[in-house]
Amino acid sequence: QVNLLESGGGLVQAGGSLRLSCAASGRTFSRSTMTWFRQVPGKERTFVAALTRGGTDKYYSDSVKGRFTISKESATANTVYLQMNLLQPEDTALYYCASVVGDCRGTSCWDRRLYTSWGQGTQVTVSS
Repeated sequence: QVNLLESGGGLVQAGGSLRLSCAASGRTFSRSTMTWFRQVPGKERTFVAALTRGGTDKYYSDSVKGRFTISKESATANTVYLQMNLLQPEDTALYYCASVVGDCRGTSCWDRRLYTSWGQGTQVTVSS
């Protein structure tokens, strides 16, 4: 079991940037894929970005590719970041961090049912 705590959300104008953090604890963190999802009221939670264990592979949804970057400082670091640039109003959502032991590949990372641990979420609001 991995415990996850997100932070870094807030209100920003269109075109601005935010960096979200996900602090993880637990015995299996170092063996886990870490992923960001987002959700707006009334809609399903959707995939944003994933980072496989060891930080070797990264996956992004088409809507954020080229604007968002998922990272961690080292293979064993316990905090994962989501750097969000060129934010747009449609990026407004509650952003969740999630993890699962092992690696995902490509579109398998998009399936929220894959993940066994979730944080409480951090709100990102982008004004036009």
